[in-house]
Amino acid sequence: MSGRGHPASTVVSLVLLIASVIGLGTASANIVVPSGSVIEVDEATVDSVVKAFERAEHAIKAHDLEQVMAIYSSRYNYHGFKKDDIRKIWKDLFDEYEEIASTHLFTKMTKLGAGKDAVLEVTCTGHLWARSKTTGLYVPIDSWHEEVHYLVPENGSWRLRGNLGESPLVLPFGTAPHPLF
Repeated sequence: MSGRGHPASTVVSLVLLIASVIGLGTASANIVVPSGSVIEVDEATVDSVVKAFERAEHAIKAHDLEQVMAIYSSRYNYHGFKKDDIRKIWKDLFDEYEEIASTHLFTKMTKLGAGKDAVLEVTCTGHLWARSKTTGLYVPIDSWHEEVHYLVPENGSWRLRGNLGESPLVLPFGTAPHPLF
């Protein structure tokens, strides 16, 4: 059986891609729109989304909880996680970890609606990791593959809204929510 299309080979390819993008043994952040991505929005929208994630990453590096929370919409709801829930998670991460970094590979951007009713669907593969203050070791905190971030315009910037529609009470087997990004 060849490795093409096999789930294990996809995971290995993803790990190698992320390792090559971030470098091993460092906690540097990368926000990338790879060539070949399906971009169905204008360049200004792409730039504003990338800048929003860069601002969040700078805030994470500075452990600035208020600025990290600025990327989340006031209407944030992701599988039952609300903005206050995310605030507590980030606070706990800042207490336990340093050198927190993430990687975001945006492979698709589509805009639905217009004006204040616009929703941007951003397909993203990435990870979040950090160095433990307790052990000094770098540890993975979260990773995701082709997660769709839903962003809405709020206060002049794109903000993470979570998921559209109703959240299922029970997630399908083998899936987990990725509320941070």
